[in-house]
Amino acid sequence: MRGVTRFGFMAPVCLALAVSTPALADDPRDLAMRSADERARDKAEIRRLNQEQAAFVRERDARLARENAESRSYGSGRRGDVGMAQRDYAEQRRAYDRAMADWRNDVAACRAGYYEHCRR
Repeated sequence: MRGVTRFGFMAPVCLALAVSTPALADDPRDLAMRSADERARDKAEIRRLNQEQAAFVRERDARLARENAESRSYGSGRRGDVGMAQRDYAEQRRAYDRAMADWRNDVAACRAGYYEHCRR
């Protein structure tokens, strides 16, 4: 890094700061140059946009509140549903196991020559 001093990187930074000027978001000269009608239209548009955004936020908050309430009610009832689903599964599993045992017995009986068991 020949030719670069310890503070050599500061020169571009200082130059950028010296040349740049702060941007004015609300230029006071602009207000003075516009007519009262233009300022009134701007004020009305700003009010309309603010009201539109406020309505959007109210709708969004109401929707989120409904969804939260639904999720809380679903979550509290779901614990009982899980127990019921587990009992239903256990009952269905027992019925399946009985049916499979009956089928295996029929297959064994069929192979043993009891052909009336082969039709199931």
